[in-house]
Amino acid sequence: MSLSLNFYKYLCQKIGSEEVVKIRRLTCIIDDLGVQGPDDQITSGSKGEGLHLKGSDYDVMFIDFLFKVYESDRDIVPQYGRYIPLIMETDDTHPCFTQLRLLDNHDLNLDSEKKWVNIFLGRKASSKRYRLYLKDQFSYIFGVASTNIINIHGPCISDPGETHDFAFCLKCDKWISQAQPWIIRSRRTWPSSDLISKIVSCGVLYVPIGFKGSSNEKLQWRISFSVAEKILIFSFNHVQLLCYALLKILVKETVEKDEDLKSLLCSYFLKTLMFWMLEESDPSMWRPDKMIPCFMSCLKRLIYCVDYSTLLHYFIPDYNLFYLRFDEVKKEKTTRFLKNLFEKGIYCFARSETLFDTMRLSFNATDSLIARCISTLYEMTNTVYSHPPRHFKRLHHFLRHSNTKISRSIFFVMLSFAHQCVPQMSQDQPRSNNKHKYYKYKRDQSHLLIGTNSDAVTGWLLLASFFYVHGNYLLSLDIINYALRKCTNEKMYPWQNGLDQNQENLLRLLNQEELSTLSKAFTVRYPKFIYNSPISPHEMQLSLHEQSFPFHPTIFAHFLSFLCYYHLPEIRSCRQSLILLLETFMQYLTSGQCNPFSVSILLTCLGICYQMIGETYEARTCFHRASQLDEHNLTSAAMRLSNCNVY
Repeated sequence: MSLSLNFYKYLCQKIGSEEVVKIRRLTCIIDDLGVQGPDDQITSGSKGEGLHLKGSDYDVMFIDFLFKVYESDRDIVPQYGRYIPLIMETDDTHPCFTQLRLLDNHDLNLDSEKKWVNIFLGRKASSKRYRLYLKDQFSYIFGVASTNIINIHGPCISDPGETHDFAFCLKCDKWISQAQPWIIRSRRTWPSSDLISKIVSCGVLYVPIGFKGSSNEKLQWRISFSVAEKILIFSFNHVQLLCYALLKILVKETVEKDEDLKSLLCSYFLKTLMFWMLEESDPSMWRPDKMIPCFMSCLKRLIYCVDYSTLLHYFIPDYNLFYLRFDEVKKEKTTRFLKNLFEKGIYCFARSETLFDTMRLSFNATDSLIARCISTLYEMTNTVYSHPPRHFKRLHHFLRHSNTKISRSIFFVMLSFAHQCVPQMSQDQPRSNNKHKYYKYKRDQSHLLIGTNSDAVTGWLLLASFFYVHGNYLLSLDIINYALRKCTNEKMYPWQNGLDQNQENLLRLLNQEELSTLSKAFTVRYPKFIYNSPISPHEMQLSLHEQSFPFHPTIFAHFLSFLCYYHLPEIRSCRQSLILLLETFMQYLTSGQCNPFSVSILLTCLGICYQMIGETYEARTCFHRASQLDEHNLTSAAMRLSNCNVY
């Protein structure tokens, strides 16, 4: 077997096989489809592309349909009150950037439009003011008193944990004239005419960031082709995608270890380089048995681009992405560094975290595809940003029309999450009669029963919480005990990193089963409540952050058992549940998988238990320690500490 083919198989296990990439992409697409709201969601970045690399954030784009962009006044289709029309002005901007102005006869007089007055400077929309407005909105959404906890990264807003980046953008439905030459320029075979037509039909986006250093930077918006770029990346064959991933790993895990070279080469540059490579190359070269020469060609092209400070924007080549990117010293150092890596061949990855064992090319010849698939589905459904998808009717429609087993399985698992979410969003009407309440009770119960298909435990715990809220403590306890019996060693848990050998062997024996069946039988997830969820115990009506934080399944089970026994009342069993809760909590503390915020929340729950049984000193100790760990005062620990003498 050739070295290139061995390297390809090694990369499939380290970075992801075609099947694994397909699961990642489908999960993100289904998550996007399941979101219901005024703005379309588009998962972008590495995770949206099907790559799960170390240090990758979860990037989400939202299209703001309160605005619509047109290239000229002549293109406008008047629809008064539906959106605010904006016109492009590119006379005073660099290629790939534009200013956006209001129509001459448009005043922001409607009540729905008045809140947007402050993002305009005169008649022009300010990208800077738009970002600041979004920052204020996110502070409100996340329940954060200080906007300092919400950060702006370029055109994006980051959540308090800095695990997700959100980019709100505006849209023009038509392909703009600046990018018209891309459609007709000479190329080999990629992208195909069908792909070009599909891309052109998507229009373009505008993200709130101006050309750095420009005199009117705060009025400029960058023209974004993110949707087009995602379509192009989805058209890559697997060798091409692996080359792209290798470039990202090389830059992130090797080049950027040198402090002087940090942030000089970003993923967008590498993506652009790959587009040019594919457009200009012979498609027959991108084969598994040519894996190494293909990657080395990409690295050689990167060296050339840096050396000559030239990397043209793929859709608007008048814009040189490397213009003034490097001073002479950094350009020389970057070029020298990359040439040194090129001379090492594939062993340039010896210092990377992901591919450190490249020298041995060690891959598991008995690697189980089903094990990798279930592990990937589990990882992705734990990572997607949105709370369990809410638009379950849309997901039902796509499930019925799914053509492959993999897509059906992912839709089914995501639908189970959606059904868990529905009862949490529905509230009792203020004057609802008994018949209506009974109907709602049966409907919520049905949703939660369907939700038990998400995994082995979580759906059952949410159902137990539902029965607890309705005062059916004995049935709740039966379900809790059933769920705890399913928390066995062969299950895959959220805090677990990969599969152990026993789990892989078990999955190999079950490789004929559907992915959704294995997900239900084999995985355990974190129970999640939305803020003010009607199925969450009233004792746990915590702050927004506490309630939206996923609970450790076993800890939540023992906490809920404690509450059930307290209300029965069975004091002996109640104290036994408290002991089990404390033991599980201590195991969690020593597992190395916890963070200060999660510990603060769990200490608050423990304090609630002590407070309920009258052990005030222990309760105050828990609340005090929780408030110390709560650096940004996001939990209710400090408030509970001050009120601890009264329950």
